[in-house]
Amino acid sequence: MALLTVKDLRTWFHTRAGVVRAVDGISFDIDRGETLGIVGESGSGKSVACYSLLGLIPKPPGKIESGVANFDGKDLFLLSEKELNQVRGRRISMIFQDPMTSLNPFLRVEDQLIEPLLIHRLADKAAARQKALKMLERVGIQDAASRIRMYPHEFSGGMRQRVMIAMALITEPDLLIADEPTTALDVTVQAQILELIKSMQQKMQMAVIFISHDLGVVAGFCDRVNVMYAGRIVESGPTGSIYAQPSHPYNEALQRSIPALQPKGNKLFTIEGQPPDLTRALRGCSFAERCAHVHETCRARDPALVEMKDGHQSACLRVQEGDLKLGL
Repeated sequence: MALLTVKDLRTWFHTRAGVVRAVDGISFDIDRGETLGIVGESGSGKSVACYSLLGLIPKPPGKIESGVANFDGKDLFLLSEKELNQVRGRRISMIFQDPMTSLNPFLRVEDQLIEPLLIHRLADKAAARQKALKMLERVGIQDAASRIRMYPHEFSGGMRQRVMIAMALITEPDLLIADEPTTALDVTVQAQILELIKSMQQKMQMAVIFISHDLGVVAGFCDRVNVMYAGRIVESGPTGSIYAQPSHPYNEALQRSIPALQPKGNKLFTIEGQPPDLTRALRGCSFAERCAHVHETCRARDPALVEMKDGHQSACLRVQEGDLKLGL
């Protein structure tokens, strides 16, 4: 049985400009110890989907229109705020995109690290401080005894990210949601952060949902990948299959956009056009207007996510019907 099963999740934002269908009917699951990657352009719904699971969507204007999020036998969307608070930070933790805006600038790192342990009554203040020191050392912060008394602005970007990871892992959660944890970090620090998450995952046997724009990082870090576009999952499957055998034109185009794969001296490949306006109900394939393989049926019929083989799913009508084969 999967640790988390999400079915038909729809999160919409009701604004003056109209209803923004940020997440529009996605389903996925994740097992204990597994790493699930979620990739896609900005605005595709990656972060909103995960924020919805933890009740972090601002209401209003946000509203979860439908869906089930079964976490270890309980539907997260049916929990009261008190019950959800017992899950957040304890059994499900999150690493946010920007540690500088996620950490409280007025509190010392020590106070922010021990807060989850005190709130969930996992330790008294003295024991919590000792655990916080050990966690800072485990995430690679030198001289933890003195640095724990510092404020967030006294740390570098990479060190603040390590503090965020320590906060997320200090309660030894069952599920970690990492929302672009390596954004704006240099390559060396990025590799260290990813290795740290992976080693902690193996020790704790926790599941990880890894949100990223970086297809190269996802390829080496995740077991399975969901490719999102315009609030929907357009392709899903094992990492090796997703990269070796793309089954949706959007996934193919994303991979062709990786600079390192471009022939030297050639003009870099870009995906023409812009994502669709999510305030309008989409008819047909959401990627049709930007797709190099578009057909009349793509604009007329709504594609469903269909399994092609061995857990590899695609929402491309032409691929499903067998008249389009993709490859890099």
